[in-house]
Amino acid sequence: MQTIGGGPRRGGGSQSFGQGYGQGNGQGYGQRSGQGSRQGYGQGSAQGRSQGSAQGRGQGSGQSYGQGAGQTYGSPQERRVKAARQPLRDHAFYPEGYTDERDTTEVPGGVRLQKVLAQAGVASRRACEEMIGEGRVTVNGQVVRRFGAKVDPATQVIHVDGKRIPTAPDLVYYALNKPIGVVSTMDDPQGRPCLADYVEELAPRLFHVGRLDTETEGLLLLTNDGELANRLTHPSYGVQKKYWAKVPGPIPRDLGRRLKQGIELEDGIARADSFSIVQEHGQQALVEVVLHEGRKHVVRRMLEEAGHRVIDLARIEFGPVKLGRTKPGTVRALTLKEVGELYAAVKL
Repeated sequence: MQTIGGGPRRGGGSQSFGQGYGQGNGQGYGQRSGQGSRQGYGQGSAQGRSQGSAQGRGQGSGQSYGQGAGQTYGSPQERRVKAARQPLRDHAFYPEGYTDERDTTEVPGGVRLQKVLAQAGVASRRACEEMIGEGRVTVNGQVVRRFGAKVDPATQVIHVDGKRIPTAPDLVYYALNKPIGVVSTMDDPQGRPCLADYVEELAPRLFHVGRLDTETEGLLLLTNDGELANRLTHPSYGVQKKYWAKVPGPIPRDLGRRLKQGIELEDGIARADSFSIVQEHGQQALVEVVLHEGRKHVVRRMLEEAGHRVIDLARIEFGPVKLGRTKPGTVRALTLKEVGELYAAVKL
């Protein structure tokens, strides 16, 4: 009795079941796509599903099911993991333990990179794995694509899409809306209200980033990240601070030009980066001054030297961080985005 391919039923005679699917000169199921010498589902010379030479299902010349050059089994994640593993090497040419440059970030006994990112609040662990696979994550300046990579979040620097991620578990970042009458120190010998009254229970040894004088309210950053705090206050990095000042009006048209050109103070010329009028009402006006200097009372002294004594003063922005609706005396933790932008502002 003839089969679909024209031969005896399943393995007899000269023709087999597999020949009816395109075996011209002994090629099997997987060769219809032009694989040349690749061996597919039922390869061989007149070999069917049950080959006479004790070859298993899909074996042509010793290959097992799905092992050909065209293998596509396994999930995309499994294939990427296998592709990222270190290849086998000839020990005559490579010393023992040699790894590619891409693996120099590996920390034995460390924490998986996707877990570190997820715990830092970047995204879900699965989304973090996708970011790693897309090459969007660097560790100490090197792109890492290994899903199983282990890192030390306390010592290694991790960036996602070019922005640093705060991963050290002991580092904290806060924003305080300092009220009027509070001194910008962690302790005051005179017993006046100070910063410790608001943040002493949050973390040990917090640094206040810069200062606000006692009669100035507004945004004050606090952190135990000493390197970031030092850079944020160093004038060479030019991190801008934005202030709103209530002054007597009316405001002359040339005030902004004068402030940007520079006001001569007793400790040197001080210049504003920008100036604008927010509101004018009767004999008072609200003006906005932006500058990157951090000298003592610099905004008050500049405006007073220009003929406009400051009635009230508040800092509303520090670099990328905004005061927003934070109420006086309230502390909030900075967001992951804000911390990353602070790092970027000082080239960390």
